[in-house]
Amino acid sequence: MAADLSDAATTAVEQCLNVAPDESVAVVTDDEREPIGEALYAAASAVTDDATLLRYPPTEQHGTEPPAPVAAAMAEADAFLAPTTKSLSHTRARGAACDAGARGATLPGITEDVFMTGLDADYAAIEAACDDVLGQIGDASEVRVTAPAGTDITFEVGDREWLADTGMVRDPGDFSNLPAGEVFVAPASATGTFVVDGTMMPHGLLDDGRELAFEVEDGFVTEIADDAIRADVEAAADEVGDAAYNLAELGIGTNGGVAELVGSVLLDEKAGGTVHIAIGDNVGIGGETDAPLHLDGIIRDPTVYADGDEIDLPSA
Repeated sequence: MAADLSDAATTAVEQCLNVAPDESVAVVTDDEREPIGEALYAAASAVTDDATLLRYPPTEQHGTEPPAPVAAAMAEADAFLAPTTKSLSHTRARGAACDAGARGATLPGITEDVFMTGLDADYAAIEAACDDVLGQIGDASEVRVTAPAGTDITFEVGDREWLADTGMVRDPGDFSNLPAGEVFVAPASATGTFVVDGTMMPHGLLDDGRELAFEVEDGFVTEIADDAIRADVEAAADEVGDAAYNLAELGIGTNGGVAELVGSVLLDEKAGGTVHIAIGDNVGIGGETDAPLHLDGIIRDPTVYADGDEIDLPSA
């Protein structure tokens, strides 16, 4: 195991999750993320004698449920860590584990480079940035986002609660992505246009000048300019219908340590001064839509208005 993976794994286990010697830890990984899973398992085993490593084949889509034994292990542990190729963040298994009192972090699409970069962060500063943004936007009923590439979209928050992904996962039921740093909401509705000019799967980091446009009406995506993304959403729609087109999330990055986008949605959506908008599932973040996908697109240089007032965004 590489020393730099060990350092990042220790940060996750000891700083972010604050694992105690008398606690149980389940590390869930897949065949493509095994080195990171092994590093986290080793770091957990250095703290507690009750650590378990589970590995299964990668799934094809973000939000696909893991095998039943994996879901059971997550729910029965005091803490879990899930470095996987496809995201477990918006699965019923993750939600059930937290409902059962497990605290945990998912690391969807994590690479060794992103693991080392993203866990080398000042999590106290990230938590403070999250608190600052929540203080400006948390009570707003309407949020508008504009950006130079053409984004102009208005979100109705309704009774949905803004949440913070600080990376500090200390209490029963707590959940975060790692690397961390965002505040986000599952909006009740949205109408307008958003144009992704940062990172979005399946493309990764977009080339300079490339833009992916989406039209939204009454909380549903009605037009998708990109063929590959449209195909992914249509495939999900074959399974769940219009839920696949749900405008699922509005997020604001608060991690000032992410100086530039690298092509990893997990890291890039946390970059200070960016906004990300997602399509599909949002049950796990306070919404009501159950879908087998959750596609985030990162928008550069946004301006965000809370009930008409421009808010101060964190910077990288």
